[in-house]
Amino acid sequence: MITDRVVLLLVLSVLWPSTALPFTPGNIGNLFGMPDSDGRTLQRSKRGWMWNQFFLLEEYAGNDHQYVGKLHSNMDRGDGNVKYVLTGDGAGSLFLIDEKSGDIHATKRLDREEKAMYSLNAKVLDRRTNLELEPDTEFNIKIHDINDNEPKFAKETYFASVPEMSEVGTSVATVTANDADDETYGNSAKLVYSILQGQPYFSVDSENGTIKTALPGMDREVKENYQVVIQAKDMAGQMGGLSGTTTVSITLSDVNDSPPRFANRKSPHISERGGAIGRIKADDPDVGRNAEMEYSIVGGHDTFNIITDQTTQEGVIIIKKALDYESKRDYEFRVEVKNTYLDARFIHGLQFKDYATVKVTVEDVDEPPVFTRNPYIIEVHEDTAAGSFVGVVSARDPDADTKPVKYSIDRHTDLERLFNIDSVNGTITTLKALDREMSKWHNISVVATEINNPRQTTRVPVFIKVLDVNDNAPEFAMSYDTFVCENVKAGQLIQTISAVDTDEPLVGHKFVFSISATNPNFTIADREDNTANILTRRGGFSRREMSMYFLPVVISDNDYPIQSSTSTLIVRVCACDSRGNMQTCNPEVLPFSDGLTTGALVAILLCVVILLMIVVLFAALRRQRKKEPLIISKEDVRDNVVSYNDEGGGEEDTQAFDIGTLRNPEVMDANKLRRDIIPEMLFPFRRTSPIKDNADVRDFISGRLQENDVDPTAPPYDSLATYAYEGSGSLAESLSSLESGATEGDHDYDYLSSWGPPFKKLAEMYIGKSPDREA
Repeated sequence: MITDRVVLLLVLSVLWPSTALPFTPGNIGNLFGMPDSDGRTLQRSKRGWMWNQFFLLEEYAGNDHQYVGKLHSNMDRGDGNVKYVLTGDGAGSLFLIDEKSGDIHATKRLDREEKAMYSLNAKVLDRRTNLELEPDTEFNIKIHDINDNEPKFAKETYFASVPEMSEVGTSVATVTANDADDETYGNSAKLVYSILQGQPYFSVDSENGTIKTALPGMDREVKENYQVVIQAKDMAGQMGGLSGTTTVSITLSDVNDSPPRFANRKSPHISERGGAIGRIKADDPDVGRNAEMEYSIVGGHDTFNIITDQTTQEGVIIIKKALDYESKRDYEFRVEVKNTYLDARFIHGLQFKDYATVKVTVEDVDEPPVFTRNPYIIEVHEDTAAGSFVGVVSARDPDADTKPVKYSIDRHTDLERLFNIDSVNGTITTLKALDREMSKWHNISVVATEINNPRQTTRVPVFIKVLDVNDNAPEFAMSYDTFVCENVKAGQLIQTISAVDTDEPLVGHKFVFSISATNPNFTIADREDNTANILTRRGGFSRREMSMYFLPVVISDNDYPIQSSTSTLIVRVCACDSRGNMQTCNPEVLPFSDGLTTGALVAILLCVVILLMIVVLFAALRRQRKKEPLIISKEDVRDNVVSYNDEGGGEEDTQAFDIGTLRNPEVMDANKLRRDIIPEMLFPFRRTSPIKDNADVRDFISGRLQENDVDPTAPPYDSLATYAYEGSGSLAESLSSLESGATEGDHDYDYLSSWGPPFKKLAEMYIGKSPDREA
C-alpha cells in the first residue's frame, strides 16, 4: 500500500527534476521556499542537474519496463549534443537509461527482500567530444516494500509442559514468528498473535506470543496432553494481512496431589513353607516419584514383615519365621501405605496415607518325613558276624504322627551291600563281616518315604565307624637285605629290625621279638622300643660251606588276644675288608677237578652258538646265488610260442621272428642281429650262410642248431622256435598267400587237374569258379 507521503515524493520528483537538495521527508519544504528550523527561508539555488535518490515499488507487475525517473542537466539545450551515461549496481542490465532524454527504467521485477537499495553514478557527456560536461554524481534507487511475505514460525510443532493445578496466567512457553517484510515501513511486518485452538485452557499474548494458562485446577489425571494452535498475522492484524500458524503440544506435568489408596483388601492364603507369601498394592494416580510408596506393618509383627518392591510399587509380605499349620492357622495385622515424597501445596486437608487389614490363612502342606537326628554316627566292631546289629534310625511324618514311614538304603552309597535296614523300624544290620583294615568308615544314606505318598521322601547320612579288633599279627616293617662277613666275630651286630601292625590298640603297640634258643649262628636282643638287634653267636663264616642262612624271627603284640607271626630273615655270607665293608657275596669258583663253574659253562655255550650261526649264514649265501632271468623285461619277446587271436594279419606280426627267412633262406640278412635277446656285450656277428638249394626242413633246423651252438651271442638257455616253412620237393610249390597276386582272377587253376585224385575236389572248387569257364 502506497502512503500519501510516498506519492508526494514521486510527484515532486517529476515537477522538479533538477533540485539542489535531495528529495527526503525532512527537506521537502525547502523546495517551496519554506523556512527551516532556524526560521530562515531557503531559496532554491541553481545547481547542475539532479536529485540524489529515487524510489521504486517492488514486485512491479506491469508488462512494460517500470519507469524510475529522469536525469536532466541544464547543460542540455535540447539539441541532442548531451549524452547521459549510467554506471553502478545493475546499470546496463537491471537499470537502463535513455542517452538522449535521461529517462531511467527498470527491466525486471525487483524484490526488496533480496536487495533494498541500489547505488548508481550518473554522467553527462558531450556527444561529439565525449568530454564530461558535469562531474559524476552518485544517487540511490530505494525499493519500497509491499506486503508480500507471510509470517513464519521457526518450528511447525513446539513442545512445552506446565505443572498441573497451576494458577491462571502461569507462563507455559513463548513462540515468535518472523516476517521478511520491512519493519520500518508501514505495517507489513507488524505481527499480532492469536490462539486458534486450545481455549479455554490457554491464552496467548498478542504482542510477544507468550502462552499462558487460562483455566484454574487443570488436573493431569483428568487430561494430560493439549494441542494449542497459535496464529501470527501481519498488517497489525488488519483485514488483508498475511498469517502463519504453529502447533504447541503442551503436557501437564505431575504433582503429588493424589494420595495412595487401597482398592483391593483381599486376605492372602499362604502355605506353611514360608518365603514371600503374597503382595498387596495401593493405587496412586500420580506418576514418577510422586507415586512412590512405602509399606509397613502397624505396630510391627513377630511372624511377618512387609517390604516395598521399588519396581512395581507393591508391598511384599514375607515370613520372618517358619509357620506350622498344626500349631496356628490364622493371622491378622494392619498394613500402612504412604507417599515417600510430599508436596507442601497439597498436604493441607488431605491424608497422604491409607490402611488395610491383612488376614493370613495358613494352608496345610504335605511335608516329607523328618529324622530325629541328622546325621547319624554309629560304631560297630569289626569281624562281627553277618546279621549283627549296627544301629537304629527313626523318622516321623510331621503332618500326622500316625502315618507310617518306610525305610530303605540308597544302594548307590552301599555298592558292596554290606548293610541292610528293616523297612518298618529302621534297624540297620550287617550283611557281611566288616574289616577295619579294609575300610575304617562306611557312609551310607538312609531314605524315609511316606507310604501314603511315595513322592515325599527324606534322606539322612549315616556314618558307621568300624572299631578295631586285634585280629592281625605284627610283621616286618620292611624287606631287609642282611649280610654277615666271613671274618665276623661273635656277638657282632649285623641287622636292626622293626615291626608294624595294621591294628590300632588303644594303648599303643608293644612288640616282642624272639628266635629259637638253639640257633648256633645268630641271636636276637630286644631293644624294648619295638625294634631288635640281630647278633652273631659265633665267628668265622665261609661262603663255600654256606652262602645263605634263613633266620626265623617270632614277633608278638601285647593286645588281647595276643597275635604273633614268624618272619624269616635271609642272611647272606659275603667277603668283607678289614673294616667290615662288603666286597662280594657271590660263591667262590671251585677248582676244575670239582667241576666246571657256571661262568665257564656259559662261555662254552656262547662259542657253540656263534659257530652255528656262521654255518647257517654260509649255507644261506650259497643258496641265494642268482641265475640270469629267462626274460629280462616285458618288452623282450623271443622266438617262443606266439599266439594270435586275430583272424587276419598274422603274417604282419614278425616281431618275434623273421618268418620270411624260413620261406626264402637265401634272402636272409647276414648282418641282422637277433631280436629275441639283449646281449650283455657286443661280439662280431658271425653267422654262416643258410643252407643252399632249399634243403629239407630237418636239415635246415639242424644247421641252425649248430649255428646257435657255436654262436657266442646265443642265450644260455633252450628256446622253442616254430618255422612256417613248407619244405622242398612239393609239386605245388608254395601255397602261401603272402606271395600271391592282388586278385583271385590273376591265377590259373587248370594245373590242379593234373595233380591226381587227392586234389580232385580242390580242382573242382577252383576250376568251377574260373571266369573263363563260366563264360
